[in-house]
Amino acid sequence: MTTTTAPARSHTRHRNPYLAGLSTWRGLTGLALVGLVALAGLLAPLLSDADPNAQGPLALARPGAEHPFGTDDLGRDLFARVLHGIATDLSIILLAVPAGALLGCASALLAVSSRWADLAVQRLFDLLLSFPGLILGLAVTAVLGPGRWTVALVIAIAEVPYFGRQLRAGILVQQEREYAVAARVGGATRSRVLLRHVVPNAVDPLIVQTAVALSVGVFIEGALSFLGLGVRPPEPTLGSILSQSVAYLDTDPAFAAAPLAATTALVLGFTLVAEALNRGIRR
Repeated sequence: MTTTTAPARSHTRHRNPYLAGLSTWRGLTGLALVGLVALAGLLAPLLSDADPNAQGPLALARPGAEHPFGTDDLGRDLFARVLHGIATDLSIILLAVPAGALLGCASALLAVSSRWADLAVQRLFDLLLSFPGLILGLAVTAVLGPGRWTVALVIAIAEVPYFGRQLRAGILVQQEREYAVAARVGGATRSRVLLRHVVPNAVDPLIVQTAVALSVGVFIEGALSFLGLGVRPPEPTLGSILSQSVAYLDTDPAFAAAPLAATTALVLGFTLVAEALNRGIRR
C-alpha cells in the first residue's frame, strides 16, 4: 500500500507592505505621536472651554488650575490657543498636501504623454525646486497677502515637483516591465496600459512622499507664521504662538514649551511614519 504525502503548506503570509511598515516600532511611535496631537486638536472645544482669542488681566501667568499652560503676553489662555493652533495647522496641511499631490501627479501624467510636454513639465519642476519653501512663501505672500489660503497654496506649490518627479520616475520604470510590454502586445491602448497597469504599480513612493510632505507642511506653516506671514492674527497657530514667545524666553520659557512640543511631535511623527512606510515597501 502506497501512501501519498500531502504537499507542505506554506506558512508565509503575504502582508500588506504598508501595514508591515507601520507595525514596526517606528511606525507605531510615529502614529502615536501624530494621533495624540491630532486628537488634541480635534477635541479642542471639549478639552478647553476657554476662548483662545479672549484677552485677560493675567499676562504671562504661570501654569495653574485655571490656565494649565499659563497665559500669553495678552492674557490669553495658552492651553486653548495651543489646542486650536494644532487644529488650524492640521486643517491647512491636510488640505494643501493632497492638492499638491494631485497637481504633481497630473503634471507627471502630462509629462509622459509626449516628449515636448515632458520637457516643459521638467523645466517647470526645476523652476519650482529652485525656490526654497520660505522664499516661495515670501513671493506668494507678497502677491496675495498673508492668510490661511495663502499658506495652503505655498505648501501645495512646494510639493508639486516632488510628487510629480516621483510618479514620473515610477512610470518610466514600470512601463518597461514585462507585464506592461505584454499588455501592449496584447492590443491594449497606451492610455489603458498607463492608467490600469503602470500607474497602480508606481504609487508606492507617493505614499511615502505624502508622509514626508505632511512633515514639511508643518515646518512651512510654522516658519511662515513665525515670520508673521502666515494665518492672520488673532487666529492661533503653533508658529504664531512660538513667534510671540521669543521675546519672553529668558523670563518665561514655559510660554514656548507647549507649541514647541506639539510642533516637534508632529514633525517627528510624520517623519517616523514616512521612514516606516519606506522600509515596508522595500522589503
